[in-house]
Amino acid sequence: MSGKAAGQGPLSGVKVLDLTAVVVGPSCTLTLAEQGAQVIKLEAPEGDLLRKLGGPAPSPDMSPKFIHFNRGKRSIAVDLKTAAGRRVLARLAAQADVLVTNMRGGALERLGITWEALHPQNPRLVFCVIAGFGRRGRHHDSPAYDTIIQGMSGFAAALGRVLGEPRFAPFVLCDHITGIIASQAITAALYARERSGEGQAIEVPMYESMAHFVLTEHMFRRTFDPEGPTGDPRVMNPDAKPIPTADGYIAVSANTDAQAFAFFAAIGRPELKDDPRFNSVAARFRNVDAYFTLRAEALRRRTTAEWAAEFRRREIPAMPYATIEGLLEDPHLWETGLLRREVHRTEGPMTGLGRPVTFSAAGPDALPLAPRLSADARAVLAEAGYAEAEIEALLDGAVVPPPA
Repeated sequence: MSGKAAGQGPLSGVKVLDLTAVVVGPSCTLTLAEQGAQVIKLEAPEGDLLRKLGGPAPSPDMSPKFIHFNRGKRSIAVDLKTAAGRRVLARLAAQADVLVTNMRGGALERLGITWEALHPQNPRLVFCVIAGFGRRGRHHDSPAYDTIIQGMSGFAAALGRVLGEPRFAPFVLCDHITGIIASQAITAALYARERSGEGQAIEVPMYESMAHFVLTEHMFRRTFDPEGPTGDPRVMNPDAKPIPTADGYIAVSANTDAQAFAFFAAIGRPELKDDPRFNSVAARFRNVDAYFTLRAEALRRRTTAEWAAEFRRREIPAMPYATIEGLLEDPHLWETGLLRREVHRTEGPMTGLGRPVTFSAAGPDALPLAPRLSADARAVLAEAGYAEAEIEALLDGAVVPPPA
């Protein structure tokens, strides 16, 4: 595998050419970077939309969301509308192990960024397109954002069953999940390449990926003939939420018989283990409304801290509810290195995010922070074999805008 590793990890030595923007693609390439790949983020001259769309920052093109989705990457801006820019792309792609893009199919074809165009010059290339919709279906090449997919795929409908009206989740969940699916598909293709020597093209459609996600969970009795209702009633129950205590909330999941019976003992109702409504997993599923009501009524009597200690003593899965602000104060996240204090070269002191997954063969997570637009243009071009005079000509001609 080619390229200079960004750090230690199972993908050290893998060079990824990242032609993605906003969240779905950067989520994918962030995962690859965290696993050790060297990611070259090729941006349009105006930069990734998320640089401005993700909220205010000390610099106008370094939004908080952009910073968190793009650490561990290097940036070069290239005007792909020019012939010279497309030649730069072709040269970088010829030396890459992976190319990832979430441009729409029509734009890719106009720019010549296709598997058919790039495979002959680099047969080992893994070429991944993250699309809104699969190319075999009627919606192919329709524009898509996370909210479009949430609305189409059943995410908003699932929330509607619980809340009484369709709602978008307050996360770009479809982007996140599809990006992670794409990263796994890429590593699978890299594994296959180690055996065959050949790269391959991958299409990761958001709509189909999220429909699969929703239906795996909630096709429920429509799975069988004769057809029954959709939606797991335990998960979609309006009381499936953090449970109020005397002073706050707590999250409890007593699912197995051992956990449920310990829960009954903890709330002072050990006899419920013999109640035919609650004496087995199947019985509690059939009587989920009564089970959840029972929990809600019992937990109001003591504080969150008291219940957390009681449940821990009895090995019942439970943890105090936390706000987003509370997450930032959780000592566990600082101890594990997920949260850390960092100093960005242009943005100053900040709270950063580390790698959540650890590998026994990898060293500490020491990825560089997110780059300013085209900050690494000179280095990337030099590594691609451009002479100094050629680099100056590209920068002077605005094919490759100089660093901001």
